[in-house]
Order: sequence, then structure tokens, then C-alpha cells
Amino acid sequence: MHEPTLLSVRHLGKHFTLHTQGGTTMPVLDEISFEVARGECLVLDGPSGAGKSTLLRCLYGNYLASSGEIQVREAGGLMRIDVAQATPQQIIELRRTTISYVSQFLRVIPRVSAIDIVAEPLQALGRDAGAARDKAAVLLARLNLPERLWHLPPATFSGGEQQRVNVARGFIAEKPIMLLDEPTASLDAANRAVVVAMIREACLRGAAVVGIFHDAEVRDAVATRRLPLSPIVAEQLAA
Repeated sequence: MHEPTLLSVRHLGKHFTLHTQGGTTMPVLDEISFEVARGECLVLDGPSGAGKSTLLRCLYGNYLASSGEIQVREAGGLMRIDVAQATPQQIIELRRTTISYVSQFLRVIPRVSAIDIVAEPLQALGRDAGAARDKAAVLLARLNLPERLWHLPPATFSGGEQQRVNVARGFIAEKPIMLLDEPTASLDAANRAVVVAMIREACLRGAAVVGIFHDAEVRDAVATRRLPLSPIVAEQLAA
């Protein structure tokens, strides 16, 4: 029996208009189509400039798609939302309940402790604050972040420490769809192995994962399928 599709992308296109360059249009994605089912980890492959991060940002609703559709099955599986046509309120709700996004950089919140930053997505789902912090502590310990840092704002943390906070925040709520933009880029080998294990566990619980990984060893360890992407060149546009 096939696992249900949680994310379905059809004929997705994205271009940017360069207003400071006389309105020149710069195409980045064209006619991208794929599906991701429960338990799959789809790795986006391709060189720099192929649009991998742009694609993830379209899936998360940070960038508005120029064409096509991005059908997301809501948590609970009751209905589908087209992210390309969704209202801001629908995007906010999808992020709260359904889609988790781990970027390359932590969005540091002044004066908010690392443990509270990690716990917040779980509290947004109605979990008791104490229980959310307890789970945050388990994840931070698993990711080898020293306990002395948990109650400090992460603005002064190293890049690797901030990324571990970022990963813990992205995984804490166990959402059905996970978007990962180079989550291991600034991590040492030991913590890369922890994140690989966390991604595999997410797939085993039935998450649909879409990720970018600069490290070939990590890619090979987590990928169930790959989507090759190539930069759009002049010959493609002429065609």
C-alpha cells in the first residue's frame, strides 16, 4: 500500500524582477514537479544557483511562486492547501501545525533564552510551557549544547551552537512536513551524525522531508529519493 502524499508540486515556476535593473526578470525555477509521501526524504541536488533554497522558500511560503501549485496536506489530513494561492492567515496556520523549516541561520530573538526559542513551536500547538521546555532540554542535550547555555540568548553563541538551537527548534513539534536547508552545514562530525539520526527518525514516524545537504555523506545517509535541479541558462529560455 502506497503511503499518502503530503506534498505535491506541479509546474512550479519562480522568477525575480530586478527593479534596480530596469525591471529585468531573472528566472530561477521552471516547470518543477514532484511529490513527497509519508516517510520519504527527498534531497534537492544541483550546483549553486540551481534554485534549491529558492524552492524550499516557495514551499514554506517565504517566496510567492510565479506559477504552478504547491499542494500541502494539512496536519490531520482533512484538506489540502495550495501554498502558491494561500492567504497569509493560511500560511501562518500551516507553519504552526504542518510545516517545519530549518534554515541555515537561526533567527535570533533578543533576550529570549535558547530553551524558550526551541520550546516555542510546541507551545504554539497548545503544549504546557513546562512540558515544552522539558522536551527542548532533551533535544538540546542530544545535540550536545552545553546546559550552561540553555538559559542564555543565543545571539553570542558560535555558528555551530546557534545551528544546534535551530535544529532543535525545527524538530521539536514533529510536524508532518519538514523543510531542511543545509541543517548540518556548520556542525562537527559528531553533531552531523545526531542530525542524520533525527532525520531518519522523522521519516520513520511518517514525516515528509525535503532537504538540501552540502555534505555528500549526509546526503547519502538520509536520501530516499533525489530531485536534480540545474541553473536556468539562456538556451533553456530560448527553447
